[in-house]
Amino acid sequence: MANTRADATGEGRPPVVSRAFSLLVSTLVLGALIGICAGLLTLLLYAIEHLCLGFVEHPELPGPFLTPAWRRAASVFGGASVAAIAWWALRTKSKAVPSVKQAVAGRLMPIWQTVAHVLLQIFIVGTGLSVGREVAPRELGAMLAQRCARMLRLNPTDMRTIVAVTAGAGLAGVYNAPLAGAFFAVEILLVDVSGGTVILSFLCSTLAAWVATLVKGTHTFYVIGHVDAHFSWDLMVFAIPAGVILGVCGALFRKGSQWAERNKAAGNAILWMLPLAGAVTGIVAIRIPQVMGNGRATAQLAFSGTPTMSLIPLLLLSFAAKALITLFTIRAGASGGVLTPGIALGASMGCILGILWMQMTGTNSIGVYALLGACALLSASQNAPLMAMCLVMELTEAPMNLFVPVVFISMISLLASHATLSVVERRSVTVLG
Repeated sequence: MANTRADATGEGRPPVVSRAFSLLVSTLVLGALIGICAGLLTLLLYAIEHLCLGFVEHPELPGPFLTPAWRRAASVFGGASVAAIAWWALRTKSKAVPSVKQAVAGRLMPIWQTVAHVLLQIFIVGTGLSVGREVAPRELGAMLAQRCARMLRLNPTDMRTIVAVTAGAGLAGVYNAPLAGAFFAVEILLVDVSGGTVILSFLCSTLAAWVATLVKGTHTFYVIGHVDAHFSWDLMVFAIPAGVILGVCGALFRKGSQWAERNKAAGNAILWMLPLAGAVTGIVAIRIPQVMGNGRATAQLAFSGTPTMSLIPLLLLSFAAKALITLFTIRAGASGGVLTPGIALGASMGCILGILWMQMTGTNSIGVYALLGACALLSASQNAPLMAMCLVMELTEAPMNLFVPVVFISMISLLASHATLSVVERRSVTVLG
């Protein structure tokens, strides 16, 4: 009876000020900590690229184009072989590392296994395997947040919030993209746009992005050159058919990545499948070096390419190679992200469609069409338009006025993606029935 009365008067609950203070302190501490970690992971990636491929990615040289073909093949095959053994041991001899979404739901991330898992992801991207590196800092952020929440004795609801917020800040830190990191936490992990979660997400992501720049420096990730912020009418018209095409491509890439993740090699199979993926990547990279890595090279080719019809075959080849190799790499057992590969695919297809459009009435630079394509396909493949649009706009430092055509084409692609997925699911049910 006494307990009931205490609960009714609020005496049995932690003070609101204490709870708010704990959330604020954990957000600030974790934001700074994951910012440092994101900066160090970026420097580690650069060190591995320099050691294995003899270059460090930057806007003028986003891929190993000047690296000899034999060295590209040796690097990606060797990296895949080492990672296969390490992941086999990690996944069969120790505790499994849950996904970030599982961590947000309350599943505990083991410490040293998570750290090893994170470092392996950076390692394989640095040696040339075709996956994104953005999952690594998100996993590290989630693991750190769980430990911090336990020390502060946060309740399950607040722990869920702080884990999601810090995971999003990992994305913000590694790409200097605070808006995208905050929206990733709110839109994908929490699916909660209440005032408290929005404030904490933006605070943590902003702090992480700033601290990370103190460690790794800052630069434009994708260079789109000079673009006119005052978009023309034909760009809005272009967004209608292009949005539909990119939405379909995004839906198929989403289904493909989900299939690859569900059927990822397990047990002894990873010991031969992942080296095979490395060998195939190395063979393809002999003629298409931009297929290697997290997709930056493929995307930059589209963002800054010369808008001529002769570029289209190379872009189509890059698009197909990047999509297939990325899905094969995940299917073979690798862990990693699909955000930057998705940007690469969208920029390539946007550039192709833009070149065709410019033959009729285009008045914009090719970088704008690649920008629209990247935003549209990423929005469709992630089903998270706010995160996708902000990530691409931040990585390219595009003029804010371009958000108008970006939002327009992203909404069209999202509708086309939903329609495509509905058709695919109906056909799957029919076949199974």
